Amino acid sequence: MSASDQPKNPARRGFLGATGSLALAAGTLAAAGPAGAAVLARPAHSAKLPVEPFYGLHQGGILTPQQTNSYFAAFDLDTTRRADVIALLKRWTEAAERMSRGDTARPLTDAGDAAPLDSGEAVGLSPARLTITFGFGPGLFEKDGVDRYGLKARRPEALVDLPKFNGDQLVAEKSGGDLSVQACADDPQVAFHAVRQLALLADGIATLKWAQTGFASGAPGGGTPRNLMGFKDGTNNPSTKNPALMNQHLWVGDEGGWMKNGSYLVVRRIRIALEHWDRTGLGFQQEVVGRYKASGAPLGKAHEFDPLDLEATDKDGNLVIPATAHARVASAAHNGGAQILRRAYSYNDGANFTAERWPPWRQGVEYDAGLFFLAYQRDPRSGFIKINKALATQDMMNQFTTHVASAVFACPPGVEKGGFIGAALFAG
Repeated sequence: MSASDQPKNPARRGFLGATGSLALAAGTLAAAGPAGAAVLARPAHSAKLPVEPFYGLHQGGILTPQQTNSYFAAFDLDTTRRADVIALLKRWTEAAERMSRGDTARPLTDAGDAAPLDSGEAVGLSPARLTITFGFGPGLFEKDGVDRYGLKARRPEALVDLPKFNGDQLVAEKSGGDLSVQACADDPQVAFHAVRQLALLADGIATLKWAQTGFASGAPGGGTPRNLMGFKDGTNNPSTKNPALMNQHLWVGDEGGWMKNGSYLVVRRIRIALEHWDRTGLGFQQEVVGRYKASGAPLGKAHEFDPLDLEATDKDGNLVIPATAHARVASAAHNGGAQILRRAYSYNDGANFTAERWPPWRQGVEYDAGLFFLAYQRDPRSGFIKINKALATQDMMNQFTTHVASAVFACPPGVEKGGFIGAALFAG
């Protein structure tokens, strides 16, 4: 490795000096800008491009080509002081920037018998394209009728509480949150390390409420990830190569005030009855989804990114893509042009006792696994809420899926050097 390839601030390597001679994997910064594919497909791994830019107009982890691992955490604020919240966000910003380039969360010193300033499990690891995306939940603005931080009047109109949808079985302990952090990386240990350090920095100000891990695997060399149902997930995303589409459906405009250039995140933990699904015939699986399992192409088409033909019928006059197929019910054409940017991950949390809510009403120990759905949009009212009202009542996939956790967050714009995440919110 040449000198030019070495990290400019090799604090992780310095941390290792007393115990070994491991070197920190390093590389050059990846170019900023929109993802280079029509969907957030994972590119082929490149050890020379392990760093995603932290500073910019938008936060990382939204348009960033999707990493293979995610660690999402929601926090509740314990402090009653606005100054504490600002101090936390400044700490988080500094630590996130450091970790995204492969450094430790805080500068390391010889602390003697005090607890280390970094837990150390990412020492010697590549940054693995780490991104850390922050969000503000409704509770930051008002909680239990109390305007804790003088921010109630600055709550964006689009940051609405999600309605209860048909079929929801939400677990309160794994829903909501005042603040959110999502760390995404091509190494699960790097992602967990990032959230772990941010939680430590929040001590005395905010408490971890719930967390969820996730994984996504695309085709070799890049491609749309497949979910645990075996189907490609995110094919029908609006093109991230089209700035006009991103401005229309993803980024908040002038209407958002301090949220301009940010985006709204809807989080849903969707348990899938995999035992039921795995005993379902391929033909019916494809009718449920509205796509071919192998290729990802819409029914009646040959290629994954061929447009949906919602008018096509077979020789008997039946719709080729059934009226209740997921692809149809979720499509922009079915929802008055509404679109969201899916950035979902699969999850597998072992197994537990479950009673299914659809025939065959199976009861017993089943996989606690499914889809950790994350979707970014300009306005949840015209995005996720509109689309999911249709899905909750019309989607044939509901017989296999149950929404068990939910949250919504305002993800502010990106950070400039010298600033901190959400600074514009506190400037008013």
